[in-house]
Amino acid sequence: MTIQITGRSAAEIAASVRALIERGVLSPGDPLPPVRNLADELGVNRNTAVAAYRQLTQAGVVVTRGRGGTRVADRSPVAQEGFAAGSVLRDVATGNPDPHLIPDPSRALAGVTGRPVLYGEPVIDRELESWAMTWLRADLAPTDIHLTITSGAADAVDRLLAQALVRDDAVALEDPCFLTSIHTVRVNGYRAVPVPVDEEGMTVAGLSTALEQGVRAVVCTPRAQNPTGASLSAERAAELRAVLADYPYVLVIEDDHFSMLSRSPFRSLIGPDHKRWALVRSVSKFLGPDMCLAVTASDPDTAERLATRLTPGTTWVSHLLQRLTLSLITDDTVVADIARAADHYAARNAAFARRLCAQGVPATAGDGLNLWVSLPVPARDVSEQLMRRGWLARTGDEFSLGAVHTDHRLRLTVHDLHDADADRLAADIAAAVRAAGGRLIAPDLG
Repeated sequence: MTIQITGRSAAEIAASVRALIERGVLSPGDPLPPVRNLADELGVNRNTAVAAYRQLTQAGVVVTRGRGGTRVADRSPVAQEGFAAGSVLRDVATGNPDPHLIPDPSRALAGVTGRPVLYGEPVIDRELESWAMTWLRADLAPTDIHLTITSGAADAVDRLLAQALVRDDAVALEDPCFLTSIHTVRVNGYRAVPVPVDEEGMTVAGLSTALEQGVRAVVCTPRAQNPTGASLSAERAAELRAVLADYPYVLVIEDDHFSMLSRSPFRSLIGPDHKRWALVRSVSKFLGPDMCLAVTASDPDTAERLATRLTPGTTWVSHLLQRLTLSLITDDTVVADIARAADHYAARNAAFARRLCAQGVPATAGDGLNLWVSLPVPARDVSEQLMRRGWLARTGDEFSLGAVHTDHRLRLTVHDLHDADADRLAADIAAAVRAAGGRLIAPDLG
């Protein structure tokens, strides 16, 4: 196909490409001519064509893939967590905590009101800062730690990447990956470099390859990785720290989203001498998604840059929310409720894994809110069969960056199912596997 790009200046060439995309002549994924060919065709200097493509890249209109050339950016939406709007099916793909296990804040609310906070005052509630510093310092090797409060973990990761990267910079993401991380990288025009995840977490070979490819940031989930449920082993964490020791200025972001609910020990990628790092812990899984607050511990330079990124938008997170969070997480009754919730998630997921095994579908429960189930047939086929049986599940390909095969995986949120519904879902999954042409494994009855 001949693409009728016109223009003599970089701005005119970029505008021509934009117009072709807006009119539908160019579609997401379509290649643009190599710079040299475009310059020759238009009779302009090669640097003019380079500048035009740079403008388009910075605007997120196109993406440059090195030897893979320059292509129109894919702007298709990324799947999001939560209930499926308008579905009559029973949704077992939500990724949500159990609402019955989220602490009631009404009693704590009465005690957090007080004098108003005015412009120019400290942005972090001092008592929350003291508590959070103790909480995070215990799990970090670096000693020079600064705290920042953001409107949740996704907000923190977005701003952390924004203060370190520009469009088309490479960032290492786990594969399969948390949906919000995929969305953040795509929206901001960064280049995702996938790092495979196995049962011990991010792989050493995958991280080494990503670093060799020039990634400027690494986003890792040390425990309860979403969607796999994997947590870093002590040996794996040590190996990853050894790899990162040669790249001290690569920003390492740890998203410890499950923190107080996790049944796995925290093991960090961040070594004592790493220069650019951040550990993010939100409260959304145990205090509720509407409690949009996360604490971020980081090195001083990263903290300063993160604060700068906060200034143009939300200068601080509501002090009422900060005080409410502190009131809840320092309440012995709430802490006990969080511990019971952690036991509940672990027990219900393990019980459902046993149900699947009894039906001939091998499964194990990792850490976190979800189950990552391997199937002998494509998950899309099983998902379609489940829809006919009244269930809405999430297939593994939605979490894939392409480095590992996830098309035979389902991610299920089942901790809130009653026993009868859990029995029925397990049986329906086995039936769906059979209908899709798969073989079940005879259960080992001991």
